[in-house]
Amino acid sequence: MAKADKNACGAEICGARPGRPVAISPEDRRRIVLDALDNQFGEAGMAGLTMTAIAGRAGMSKRTLYGLFADRDALFAAYMERAKTRFLRPLPPEARDAPLEQRLRLMLQPEGISAQLDLPLEILRIAVADGAAPTDLGRLCRENGSGQVRGLIQAELERACQRGEIRCEDVGAAAQLLKDMIQCPVLEILVDPSCRPNEADIAARFELGLATFLRAFAVT
Repeated sequence: MAKADKNACGAEICGARPGRPVAISPEDRRRIVLDALDNQFGEAGMAGLTMTAIAGRAGMSKRTLYGLFADRDALFAAYMERAKTRFLRPLPPEARDAPLEQRLRLMLQPEGISAQLDLPLEILRIAVADGAAPTDLGRLCRENGSGQVRGLIQAELERACQRGEIRCEDVGAAAQLLKDMIQCPVLEILVDPSCRPNEADIAARFELGLATFLRAFAVT
């Protein structure tokens, strides 16, 4: 049995044969690049996140990398999109009839976030620093991160209103309020790294924020 090849990230390429190119789907290539971004940051920090270094880490040419991501901002935006799934999960279809608190927990309860904040925070620092420059990174981080989180919360709260679980006149404002109540403030962490929360802090804020929100809006 032929031994599986590995790329620079250590990912196995199954079925590789000497002298024959291995077909990898665009989705798998993107995953390999994002994993390489994580690994490169862990070893070299932000200074080491050049497109050349990331391409080498991913085991592909710069031309292939630029075919997947137009520039480093697009790569960072894709990474933030993937990072979002660590603290926001679409509601499983089988849970649509569960009580509201359970639905919100399934969607929003944080799991192991503290240990995975380093690179997302650095990308946000770049987005903030470049805010006055003609770059799309800040807009993409907002739309694909905060904006999508708020949108999914709002959709679930609208369902809750229709089902008589909560009473709310402005669901959009309530969704933003819930988001702010359960998530630790990013601005404080960006300005002062000593404010970075641990897992216990993140969990405590989530529990307090969710409980307070439900007491304020739930129909009893």
